[in-house]
Amino acid sequence: MLKMTGAQLPSNIPPHAYLLIQEWQKELEAEQKLRHHFYEIVDENSKMEFINGTIIFNSPVKKAHSVATGRIFSLVSGYAEYLELGWAGIEKILVSLTRNDYEPDVCFWRKEIADTFEEEQMHFPAPDFVVEVLSKKTAKIDRTVKFVDYEAHGVSEYWIVEPVKKVIEQYVLINGNYHLRFKGSAGIIKSEVIAGFEIEVEDIFGNTPVLKLLKYLLK
Repeated sequence: MLKMTGAQLPSNIPPHAYLLIQEWQKELEAEQKLRHHFYEIVDENSKMEFINGTIIFNSPVKKAHSVATGRIFSLVSGYAEYLELGWAGIEKILVSLTRNDYEPDVCFWRKEIADTFEEEQMHFPAPDFVVEVLSKKTAKIDRTVKFVDYEAHGVSEYWIVEPVKKVIEQYVLINGNYHLRFKGSAGIIKSEVIAGFEIEVEDIFGNTPVLKLLKYLLK
């Protein structure tokens, strides 16, 4: 009778797993060399990301994208700063995860994390809250690679914004997986990470002055 001893790996792991690991290791080492090159050329004047071994130069955005990004950032940043909840960044903040480097449209860190950041810091850890505003070029990555990566690295809340359709999807991390909490072009969206932050979706895409909205949020 065959007697099994010691730890047993799952049956779906192929017998040549170690050979695959060795090959992947070589590819990852080559990828990291390119990533170091990315760090050497990335600067404050260019919006660049490093995704799965590729340096991506992002194109200028359209008005709808810029307006949505700006209004969300202004609301989140103003609200969080006034209540001393944390720090928000916009567009060119370089978030460095295990393998990739992203520049989210809007991101936010809780105060206890943000207080550790230095003035000259360029690389930042996974945020608590991320917003990606879709464009034709970035939509697929925002919904696939970034979605999985943000989820795996513990980003507690992820908003995907469609600026033309004026729709927001809110995903909340529960037990390591994203769950859709809200999707729509109308109604109130309530942040799970930024305490007390809730706003009408129409106001994010509307013309009401941001300062007026902040006064309402903070009353």
